[in-house]
Amino acid sequence: MTDYVSMINDTLGKYIVKAYPEIIYEAMEYSLKAGGKRMRPRLMLHTAEGFGGSAQSVMPFACALEFIHTYSLIHDDLPCMDDDDLRRGVPTNHKVYGEAMALLAGDALLNSAYEIMAGECLGNCSQQTVSAMYEIAFSAGTGGMIGGQVVDIISEDKKIDESTLLYIHKNKTAAIITAAFAAGAILSGADSISVKRLKEAAGYFGTAFQIKDDILDVKSTTEILGKPVGSDAKNAKTTYVSMYGLEKAEKDFIELSEKSLAIIRHLALKTDSLENYMAELMKRIF
Repeated sequence: MTDYVSMINDTLGKYIVKAYPEIIYEAMEYSLKAGGKRMRPRLMLHTAEGFGGSAQSVMPFACALEFIHTYSLIHDDLPCMDDDDLRRGVPTNHKVYGEAMALLAGDALLNSAYEIMAGECLGNCSQQTVSAMYEIAFSAGTGGMIGGQVVDIISEDKKIDESTLLYIHKNKTAAIITAAFAAGAILSGADSISVKRLKEAAGYFGTAFQIKDDILDVKSTTEILGKPVGSDAKNAKTTYVSMYGLEKAEKDFIELSEKSLAIIRHLALKTDSLENYMAELMKRIF
């Protein structure tokens, strides 16, 4: 299986060109280079590979997606949100640069993501590049990640039903993952039916990924995760584990993951790299 992590990290650094005021670039770079699995860009690159695309053509969009993901983590950690002090094993952005600069660093990363994608569209304005940018933009907005985050916040200290919990998981987590699958496929010339099936697979997989996060928040340790455990309970959030119990959460995680993988296998992609990477993620402990 192709390991894209070093390629992604090298390219991410090229999009941070420091100028005045240097502090904002330092704050952006601090969180961007703090580590992480680079899961979302890797999913995009492996999807592209499956449809015969090249990493080089997809990489700018993959990096833009990682910029968006990183901005969301900075904002999630702020005192007005989850109020966490540790992320990826290091102090969170606002602990190093202050709340105001952390907020602006997140804003800057989000705007930079659109600059990257718009630049690609200007250089190669095609149905594929514009559609890929749309998929990513939509997934990050009120119809996706932000919508999920809003419902997550207004649901704190409340007893919520299953549909509300699944809405949060589908939008807060699965939407960006779905964009990774869809953009990678679109940029590599996949037909509309394949893209639709990929989105279905990504929905299952993204929900499973969040269920695993809920499980790890209960079962893992701060040393392994690189962030505080028990934060969901601290913030009085209903999770898959608190709603259904650990046993059902683990069972449903496996079931949803397998549903996703079954769709991927049915697509008969040109390589097994996406399927292999998804299977690897199923086994994650952090």
